[in-house]
Amino acid sequence: MAKASRDTRADYRAFSDITTRWMDNDVYAHVNNVVYYSWFDTVVNGHLIEQGVLDYAAGQTVGLVVETGCQYFAPISFPDRVRGGLRVARIGNSSVRYEVGLFRNGDDEAAAQGHFVHVYVDRATRRPVPLPDALRAVLQALMVE
Repeated sequence: MAKASRDTRADYRAFSDITTRWMDNDVYAHVNNVVYYSWFDTVVNGHLIEQGVLDYAAGQTVGLVVETGCQYFAPISFPDRVRGGLRVARIGNSSVRYEVGLFRNGDDEAAAQGHFVHVYVDRATRRPVPLPDALRAVLQALMVE
């Protein structure tokens, strides 16, 4: 599989700061790969909460991750500063593909970039439901062509 080209900050629509922690480093002195997936979750869900379209504690609709992936280009280590860029590549009836770029210490090119797909379901039945209108509007603002 060919490696993707590195995204730049200009490829993303929204950003949030991520604090690296001492415990994020592994024995190889860089952030362990599992932490990147946690950051993806934090970037996406933090944005949705800030926009008022995610009530993770009591909302009727919840997003379940059904697919995820990441490509690594440059190491990130504590105490690096990280900016998480967010965009939406696809909006379906009940699903969305989020893409996240992680930018280290002011770099313009991503140190890592990845994606995950949420399928939105009814909290009680776990059956897919159409995206709520307010959520759809927030997602459309993040769309890339």
